[in-house]
Amino acid sequence: MGSEMCIRDRLLFVKRIRELWDTAQRRDCVTFSDFLNLNEQNILHQTLQKFSWIKGETFGGYEGAERQIAAFIPDALYITGEWENDVGLISYPISCIRIVPRNAKFADQLTHRDILGALMNLGIERSKTGDIAVCGKESYLFCSPHLAQLICRELIRIRHTSVACTLCDLTEFSYHPRTEMIRGSAASIRLDAVMAIAFQSSRSSLLSLVSDGCVFINGRVITTNAYALKEQDIVSVRGYGRFRYIGEIGATKKGRHMIELEKYI
Repeated sequence: MGSEMCIRDRLLFVKRIRELWDTAQRRDCVTFSDFLNLNEQNILHQTLQKFSWIKGETFGGYEGAERQIAAFIPDALYITGEWENDVGLISYPISCIRIVPRNAKFADQLTHRDILGALMNLGIERSKTGDIAVCGKESYLFCSPHLAQLICRELIRIRHTSVACTLCDLTEFSYHPRTEMIRGSAASIRLDAVMAIAFQSSRSSLLSLVSDGCVFINGRVITTNAYALKEQDIVSVRGYGRFRYIGEIGATKKGRHMIELEKYI
């Protein structure tokens, strides 16, 4: 599903959410969705608000994951807390695969796009895989457990690089994304003005991204350029990347807002 979802697909997605909830209630067990993109997560949140009796949580394998799985908790377990494990988290069906080049000296610098392309070539559906975290020469892939062994066995080459894939425990995964701090001045802290600073583009060139449903703040789609950002808001823009709005750090002599952002690179 892309950044925009037609009415029919949206209705089918909401129907699927309700089916997962109904199954959880009927069987008194937690049920799970596939990995959801930001657009799907936004629809999920709207659905949970509309149908307040549906209890749902999301997780993607690590804090800050963009693609996440939804867990639907039946009333019987939610009330007692029996759906939680020893560390207070749902036992999500997520496996973590470590991908490293077999010969680092002659390896390409693999990107998110390279790894995703190799997975698509294996016939792996995007909904069955979560985030791909690139950490220098090694990368980590989050996926459905029933595909983990297949991926470890079949994913042996990415572009011109031979790779080895091994399963690792989620508790062993530690990811600190590369970021850069950006400062600039804006007439206001409206979304379009701040995006122009983050992506070094004109405000006019970014307007259509908002109206087309390509901009998400804290996982929820935003369709107005006039949205006033709040400190620590995470802004994700399809095709551009994401950044965290730190806040105002001062003002210029002409009364413009001096702001600071943390951009993920």
